[in-house]
Amino acid sequence: MTRRKVVVAGGAAVVGVGAAGALAMNASADETTEATSTASASSTAETCYKLTSETTEGPYYIDADKLRQDITEDKEGIPLTLQLKVIDAATCKPLADAAVDIWHCDALGLYSGYESFSQGGGTAPTDAPTGTPTGTPTDVPTGEPPSGGGGGGHEEPTSDTRYLRGTWKTDKKGCVTFKTVFPGWYQGRTVHIHTKVHVDGEWTDAGYEGGHTCHTGQFFFDEEAVLLSAEVEPYSTSTTTRTTLTEDTIYDQSGTTGGLLMLKYHKKNIAKGVTASLTMGVDTDATNDGTS
Repeated sequence: MTRRKVVVAGGAAVVGVGAAGALAMNASADETTEATSTASASSTAETCYKLTSETTEGPYYIDADKLRQDITEDKEGIPLTLQLKVIDAATCKPLADAAVDIWHCDALGLYSGYESFSQGGGTAPTDAPTGTPTGTPTDVPTGEPPSGGGGGGHEEPTSDTRYLRGTWKTDKKGCVTFKTVFPGWYQGRTVHIHTKVHVDGEWTDAGYEGGHTCHTGQFFFDEEAVLLSAEVEPYSTSTTTRTTLTEDTIYDQSGTTGGLLMLKYHKKNIAKGVTASLTMGVDTDATNDGTS
């Protein structure tokens, strides 16, 4: 069992997500040019027997100190609306009042709280070493690099920034919606968003307390959308080599079960914004904190 507490400024009470958290996305007349992810058409089906894949927490998790749906702050990037639904994989029933965390890097690959650790793709750090290193290994490393959210053990934050991080509560239909920006990329990882789902805790005037983490996962984006985003500033200024979806060491290539998001956007103008959705099946009795 783990204990978590979200501190709310001024002690304001927590309120549930309203209808904006719904997953239904009917196409309108002006959406004829929209592109939809090539993921399985059954992705929105609430298949009780399928659990959403568990993944590593990564080194840059900060225990939810930002209770909010809009996590953008002042970060530039393509607007992203993330619509999630959480269901009990055993019963297929919506999971109400769960605490959902999301966090991800900015358009240039930097994580808030860890700018000194994470590898942004814009300008090089002023203390970057020069010259050619000697005695470097010749083998290609496997697994997740320690710099950027896939593995390597937890690191303590080195700054007070908290952009692109937030926690919110699922409504009675199990839905929660976040406003953010399309993530960028960094060395060794494909474009992704981290998430945790916490259950059996209590929402109080101070936030969310107690309970346990029943799911730790990551969300992924199809290649077509990522390639289009790479043509838009500030993503287009990145100098970091991008890892594709099929090359990623964390994504298990299982489509929506593995966290592949269903995307909606205008193919000719992705800069206008992207809507991403996914139904997550979780085991409410399990503890999956992603740290082992």
